[in-house]
Amino acid sequence: MSSSPRKTPKPKPADKPLKFRARQAARRVQAAVKGAKGTSSKTHFHVRFWGVRGSIPSPGPHTRRYGGNTPCVEMLVGDKLLVFDLGTGARPLGDALLASGQPVSASVFLSHYHYDHLQGLPFFTPIFVPQNAFTFYGAARNGQSVKQILAGQMTQPYFPVTAEGVFRARLEYHDIQAGEQITVGPAQVRTLELNHPGGNLGYRVECDGRSVVYATDIEHGGGDEERFFEFARGTDLLIYDSMYTEDEYCGRHGPPRTGWGHSTWQAAVRAANESQAKTLVLFHHDPTRDDAAMDRLVRQVRKHRPEVIAAKEDMILKL
Repeated sequence: MSSSPRKTPKPKPADKPLKFRARQAARRVQAAVKGAKGTSSKTHFHVRFWGVRGSIPSPGPHTRRYGGNTPCVEMLVGDKLLVFDLGTGARPLGDALLASGQPVSASVFLSHYHYDHLQGLPFFTPIFVPQNAFTFYGAARNGQSVKQILAGQMTQPYFPVTAEGVFRARLEYHDIQAGEQITVGPAQVRTLELNHPGGNLGYRVECDGRSVVYATDIEHGGGDEERFFEFARGTDLLIYDSMYTEDEYCGRHGPPRTGWGHSTWQAAVRAANESQAKTLVLFHHDPTRDDAAMDRLVRQVRKHRPEVIAAKEDMILKL
């Protein structure tokens, strides 16, 4: 055993200053883009989680390992950046993109417009920079376009400035419907309506025979499960809402959650098995479930489905 003086341990990533962490993230983004332009026969395809919680942010020491930000998922396909939802996780994503020092161009796909999926939009700093460009995709709801809905959350008395008044990036908006297919560079993005109050789109991203299904805010049952199983058939990654346990959902622990628009880990396992998904990613974690409880939940799920991962902030999965 070495007798050299004990060194001061390096701080964990979660303890490092935000700007330092943003620079680290920016270097990884730059490296990923550089690798995407390499000579590999398959297009680079990675998934990164910036926000994994549901309903409301839950920051603090008890959620540090899994993270407390609400949904935001980055997919880098070749040199094309796709962003799914703009919960509070969009803020650190924006910091990382700005720290790269390069103009930012991204396609943003919105599942729906509940606050936990939009809270990060006014704090997504790249949208204030004229050199950047973003294309928003989302369903028209209640007679309003995606542009009108996004602008509507930044009005008095709810917010001090308007989107039209402060957003400086080049912006495009596209209303889409379930069943549409969108091409973004080498990626094909397919859509499906999911069972959630007010409506919600699920997305399947495909490239070079690989795929990811993003199915947050889905409640099992409702008579459309078979259609979802076919939509997710054979996917490499199934990112699936698993907010509750069966006991919580049915009201054996606390109030019943039926009709709230979310699923259980048991339903997530069934969806993965029925669709023959290769890897299940638990997502939209309950804000009251701390890291220790998440660890217990994952151990329980793995008894039924060994190929399972619980989404964590800053986690990168490469396909």
